[in-house]
Amino acid sequence: MLNFASYCGGIASNSLIVMQKETDEKFMRRCLQLAANGLLTTKPNPMVGAVIVSENGRIIGEGFTSPVGGPHAEVNAFASVRKENEALLPEATIYVSLEPCSHWGHTPPCCDLIISKGVKRCVCGCVDPFAKVQGRGIRRMRDAGIEVTVGVLEEECKAMNRRFMVFNQEGRPYIVLKWAHTADGFISGKGGVPIRVSTPFTQMLSHKLRAESDAILVGRHTLETDHPRLDVRQWSGKNPEAIVLSRSMKSVTEGFVCLDSIEAVVAHLVGEHRQSLIVEGGAQTLKAFLDRGLWDEIRVETSPMVVGEGVEAPRLPSGIALARRECFDGNVICWYRRA
Repeated sequence: MLNFASYCGGIASNSLIVMQKETDEKFMRRCLQLAANGLLTTKPNPMVGAVIVSENGRIIGEGFTSPVGGPHAEVNAFASVRKENEALLPEATIYVSLEPCSHWGHTPPCCDLIISKGVKRCVCGCVDPFAKVQGRGIRRMRDAGIEVTVGVLEEECKAMNRRFMVFNQEGRPYIVLKWAHTADGFISGKGGVPIRVSTPFTQMLSHKLRAESDAILVGRHTLETDHPRLDVRQWSGKNPEAIVLSRSMKSVTEGFVCLDSIEAVVAHLVGEHRQSLIVEGGAQTLKAFLDRGLWDEIRVETSPMVVGEGVEAPRLPSGIALARRECFDGNVICWYRRA
């Protein structure tokens, strides 16, 4: 029979577990805030944030991954620790949104740095799927006597680097299918005549999305009728690689790569280490990706405009869930993911 002392001890133990979970999630959220600072600069490396917390719960260091080739989040976090706080490191916890690397690249292994600093505990948001890591950093720290906790806000941490995750886990780019249509379901007018569905503001948001992506693709008909530039002129950042999907083009527009199949597109992007792709049209090209189930997110913008006839927008596939809905200037943008 359970005695009163054991019962009270169990309650106290459960309370401590809950408190530790809440503390870990609080500091992991700060890691995610920091990681977001690397959105346009760390590619192809992942965005990572790191926070060093003293035994009494005070942040004594934090950092995020520098532009590619520069120090990782953990290095920047330790570098930010003031000299008078270095004595606190042996009892400190370092929070990292992604498992510390265990290999030499442009920089030394971060797990070795953590071990050398002598921290008591490391909390990782998720495991790094990169082939040269995949749990090796975690094992090395545990072997060195560091307490390691994995999986705090795991889904949020994976979502932060969803392009990196898919590329390394599935061996293909992260694919966003994107189109804009009228209220009566047309993406262009009669005969494929272009119509302006997006507003100036939502067009700017499209350029922001392009800046976050490595490549962008349209079909031959879209290239010939719309003459898209597919750049980020209304945002900041690097232009994505522009690809046209066509089996029959005799000459390629300057600045475009022409590939004759979806399989060739995927192989090209993997070979060039491009982790993400936006497919912007036209209807047949989008349908080809949908028919293959080759997508990770679908972004649909709907205008209140009615045209009566034209080229119909693709049909949304079954088994999807609305992830986000936004309204701008009368237009509605819906983001879908697999249910």
